[in-house]
Amino acid sequence: MVLESKTLEDKARELLADRGVSLQDIGELVMFLQKDYIEGITLEMCIESVNAVLSKREVHNTILTGIQLDILAEENQLLHPLQEIVKEDEGLYGIDEILALSIVNVYGSIGFTNYGYIDKVKPGILKELNKHDGPRVHTFLDDIVGAIAASAASRLAHQHPSKSHYITQ
Repeated sequence: MVLESKTLEDKARELLADRGVSLQDIGELVMFLQKDYIEGITLEMCIESVNAVLSKREVHNTILTGIQLDILAEENQLLHPLQEIVKEDEGLYGIDEILALSIVNVYGSIGFTNYGYIDKVKPGILKELNKHDGPRVHTFLDDIVGAIAASAASRLAHQHPSKSHYITQ
C-alpha cells in the first residue's frame, strides 16, 4: 500500500507542530542562512521555500521516521543500548545527521554546506531543540529541522542567482 503524498505531508506538518516547530521558526533559520547572500530576501520568501521543501515525499518520510524514533526514546521503548544513545543524543551516534542528510540531498551541494553550518551554530529553534533539559527527546528533530532549513535556503539560492552575491574579504 502506498499512501498519498498529501496524507504524508499533513501528518509530517502535524508532527512538526506537535513538537513545537512552526513554519516561521524554520523560515527564520532560512533567513539566517541567506540574509547575507540574497538581496531583498523576506521572511515570506523563506517560508514559501520551506513549504516547497515540505511538499517532498522524501522529507515526509524523514520527518515521520525521525520524530517516531524521538517519541519511542521518550517512552523508553527502544532496545538497549540504542535507548540510551538516542535519549542522550550521544555525539558519536551520527545516524540522526545521516537521516537528515536525506532531505539535504534533494537540493544539491549548497544544501550540505548550509546544513553543516547551521548544525554547528544551532541558531533559533535549533538551540531550543538541542537543550536536552526537558522530558522531550529531539535527537532526530533538531537535525531534521536544520536540514529542512538548509534545503529551503539552497532552493532560494538556486532560484535567485541574479540576486545572490558573494561576500569577499
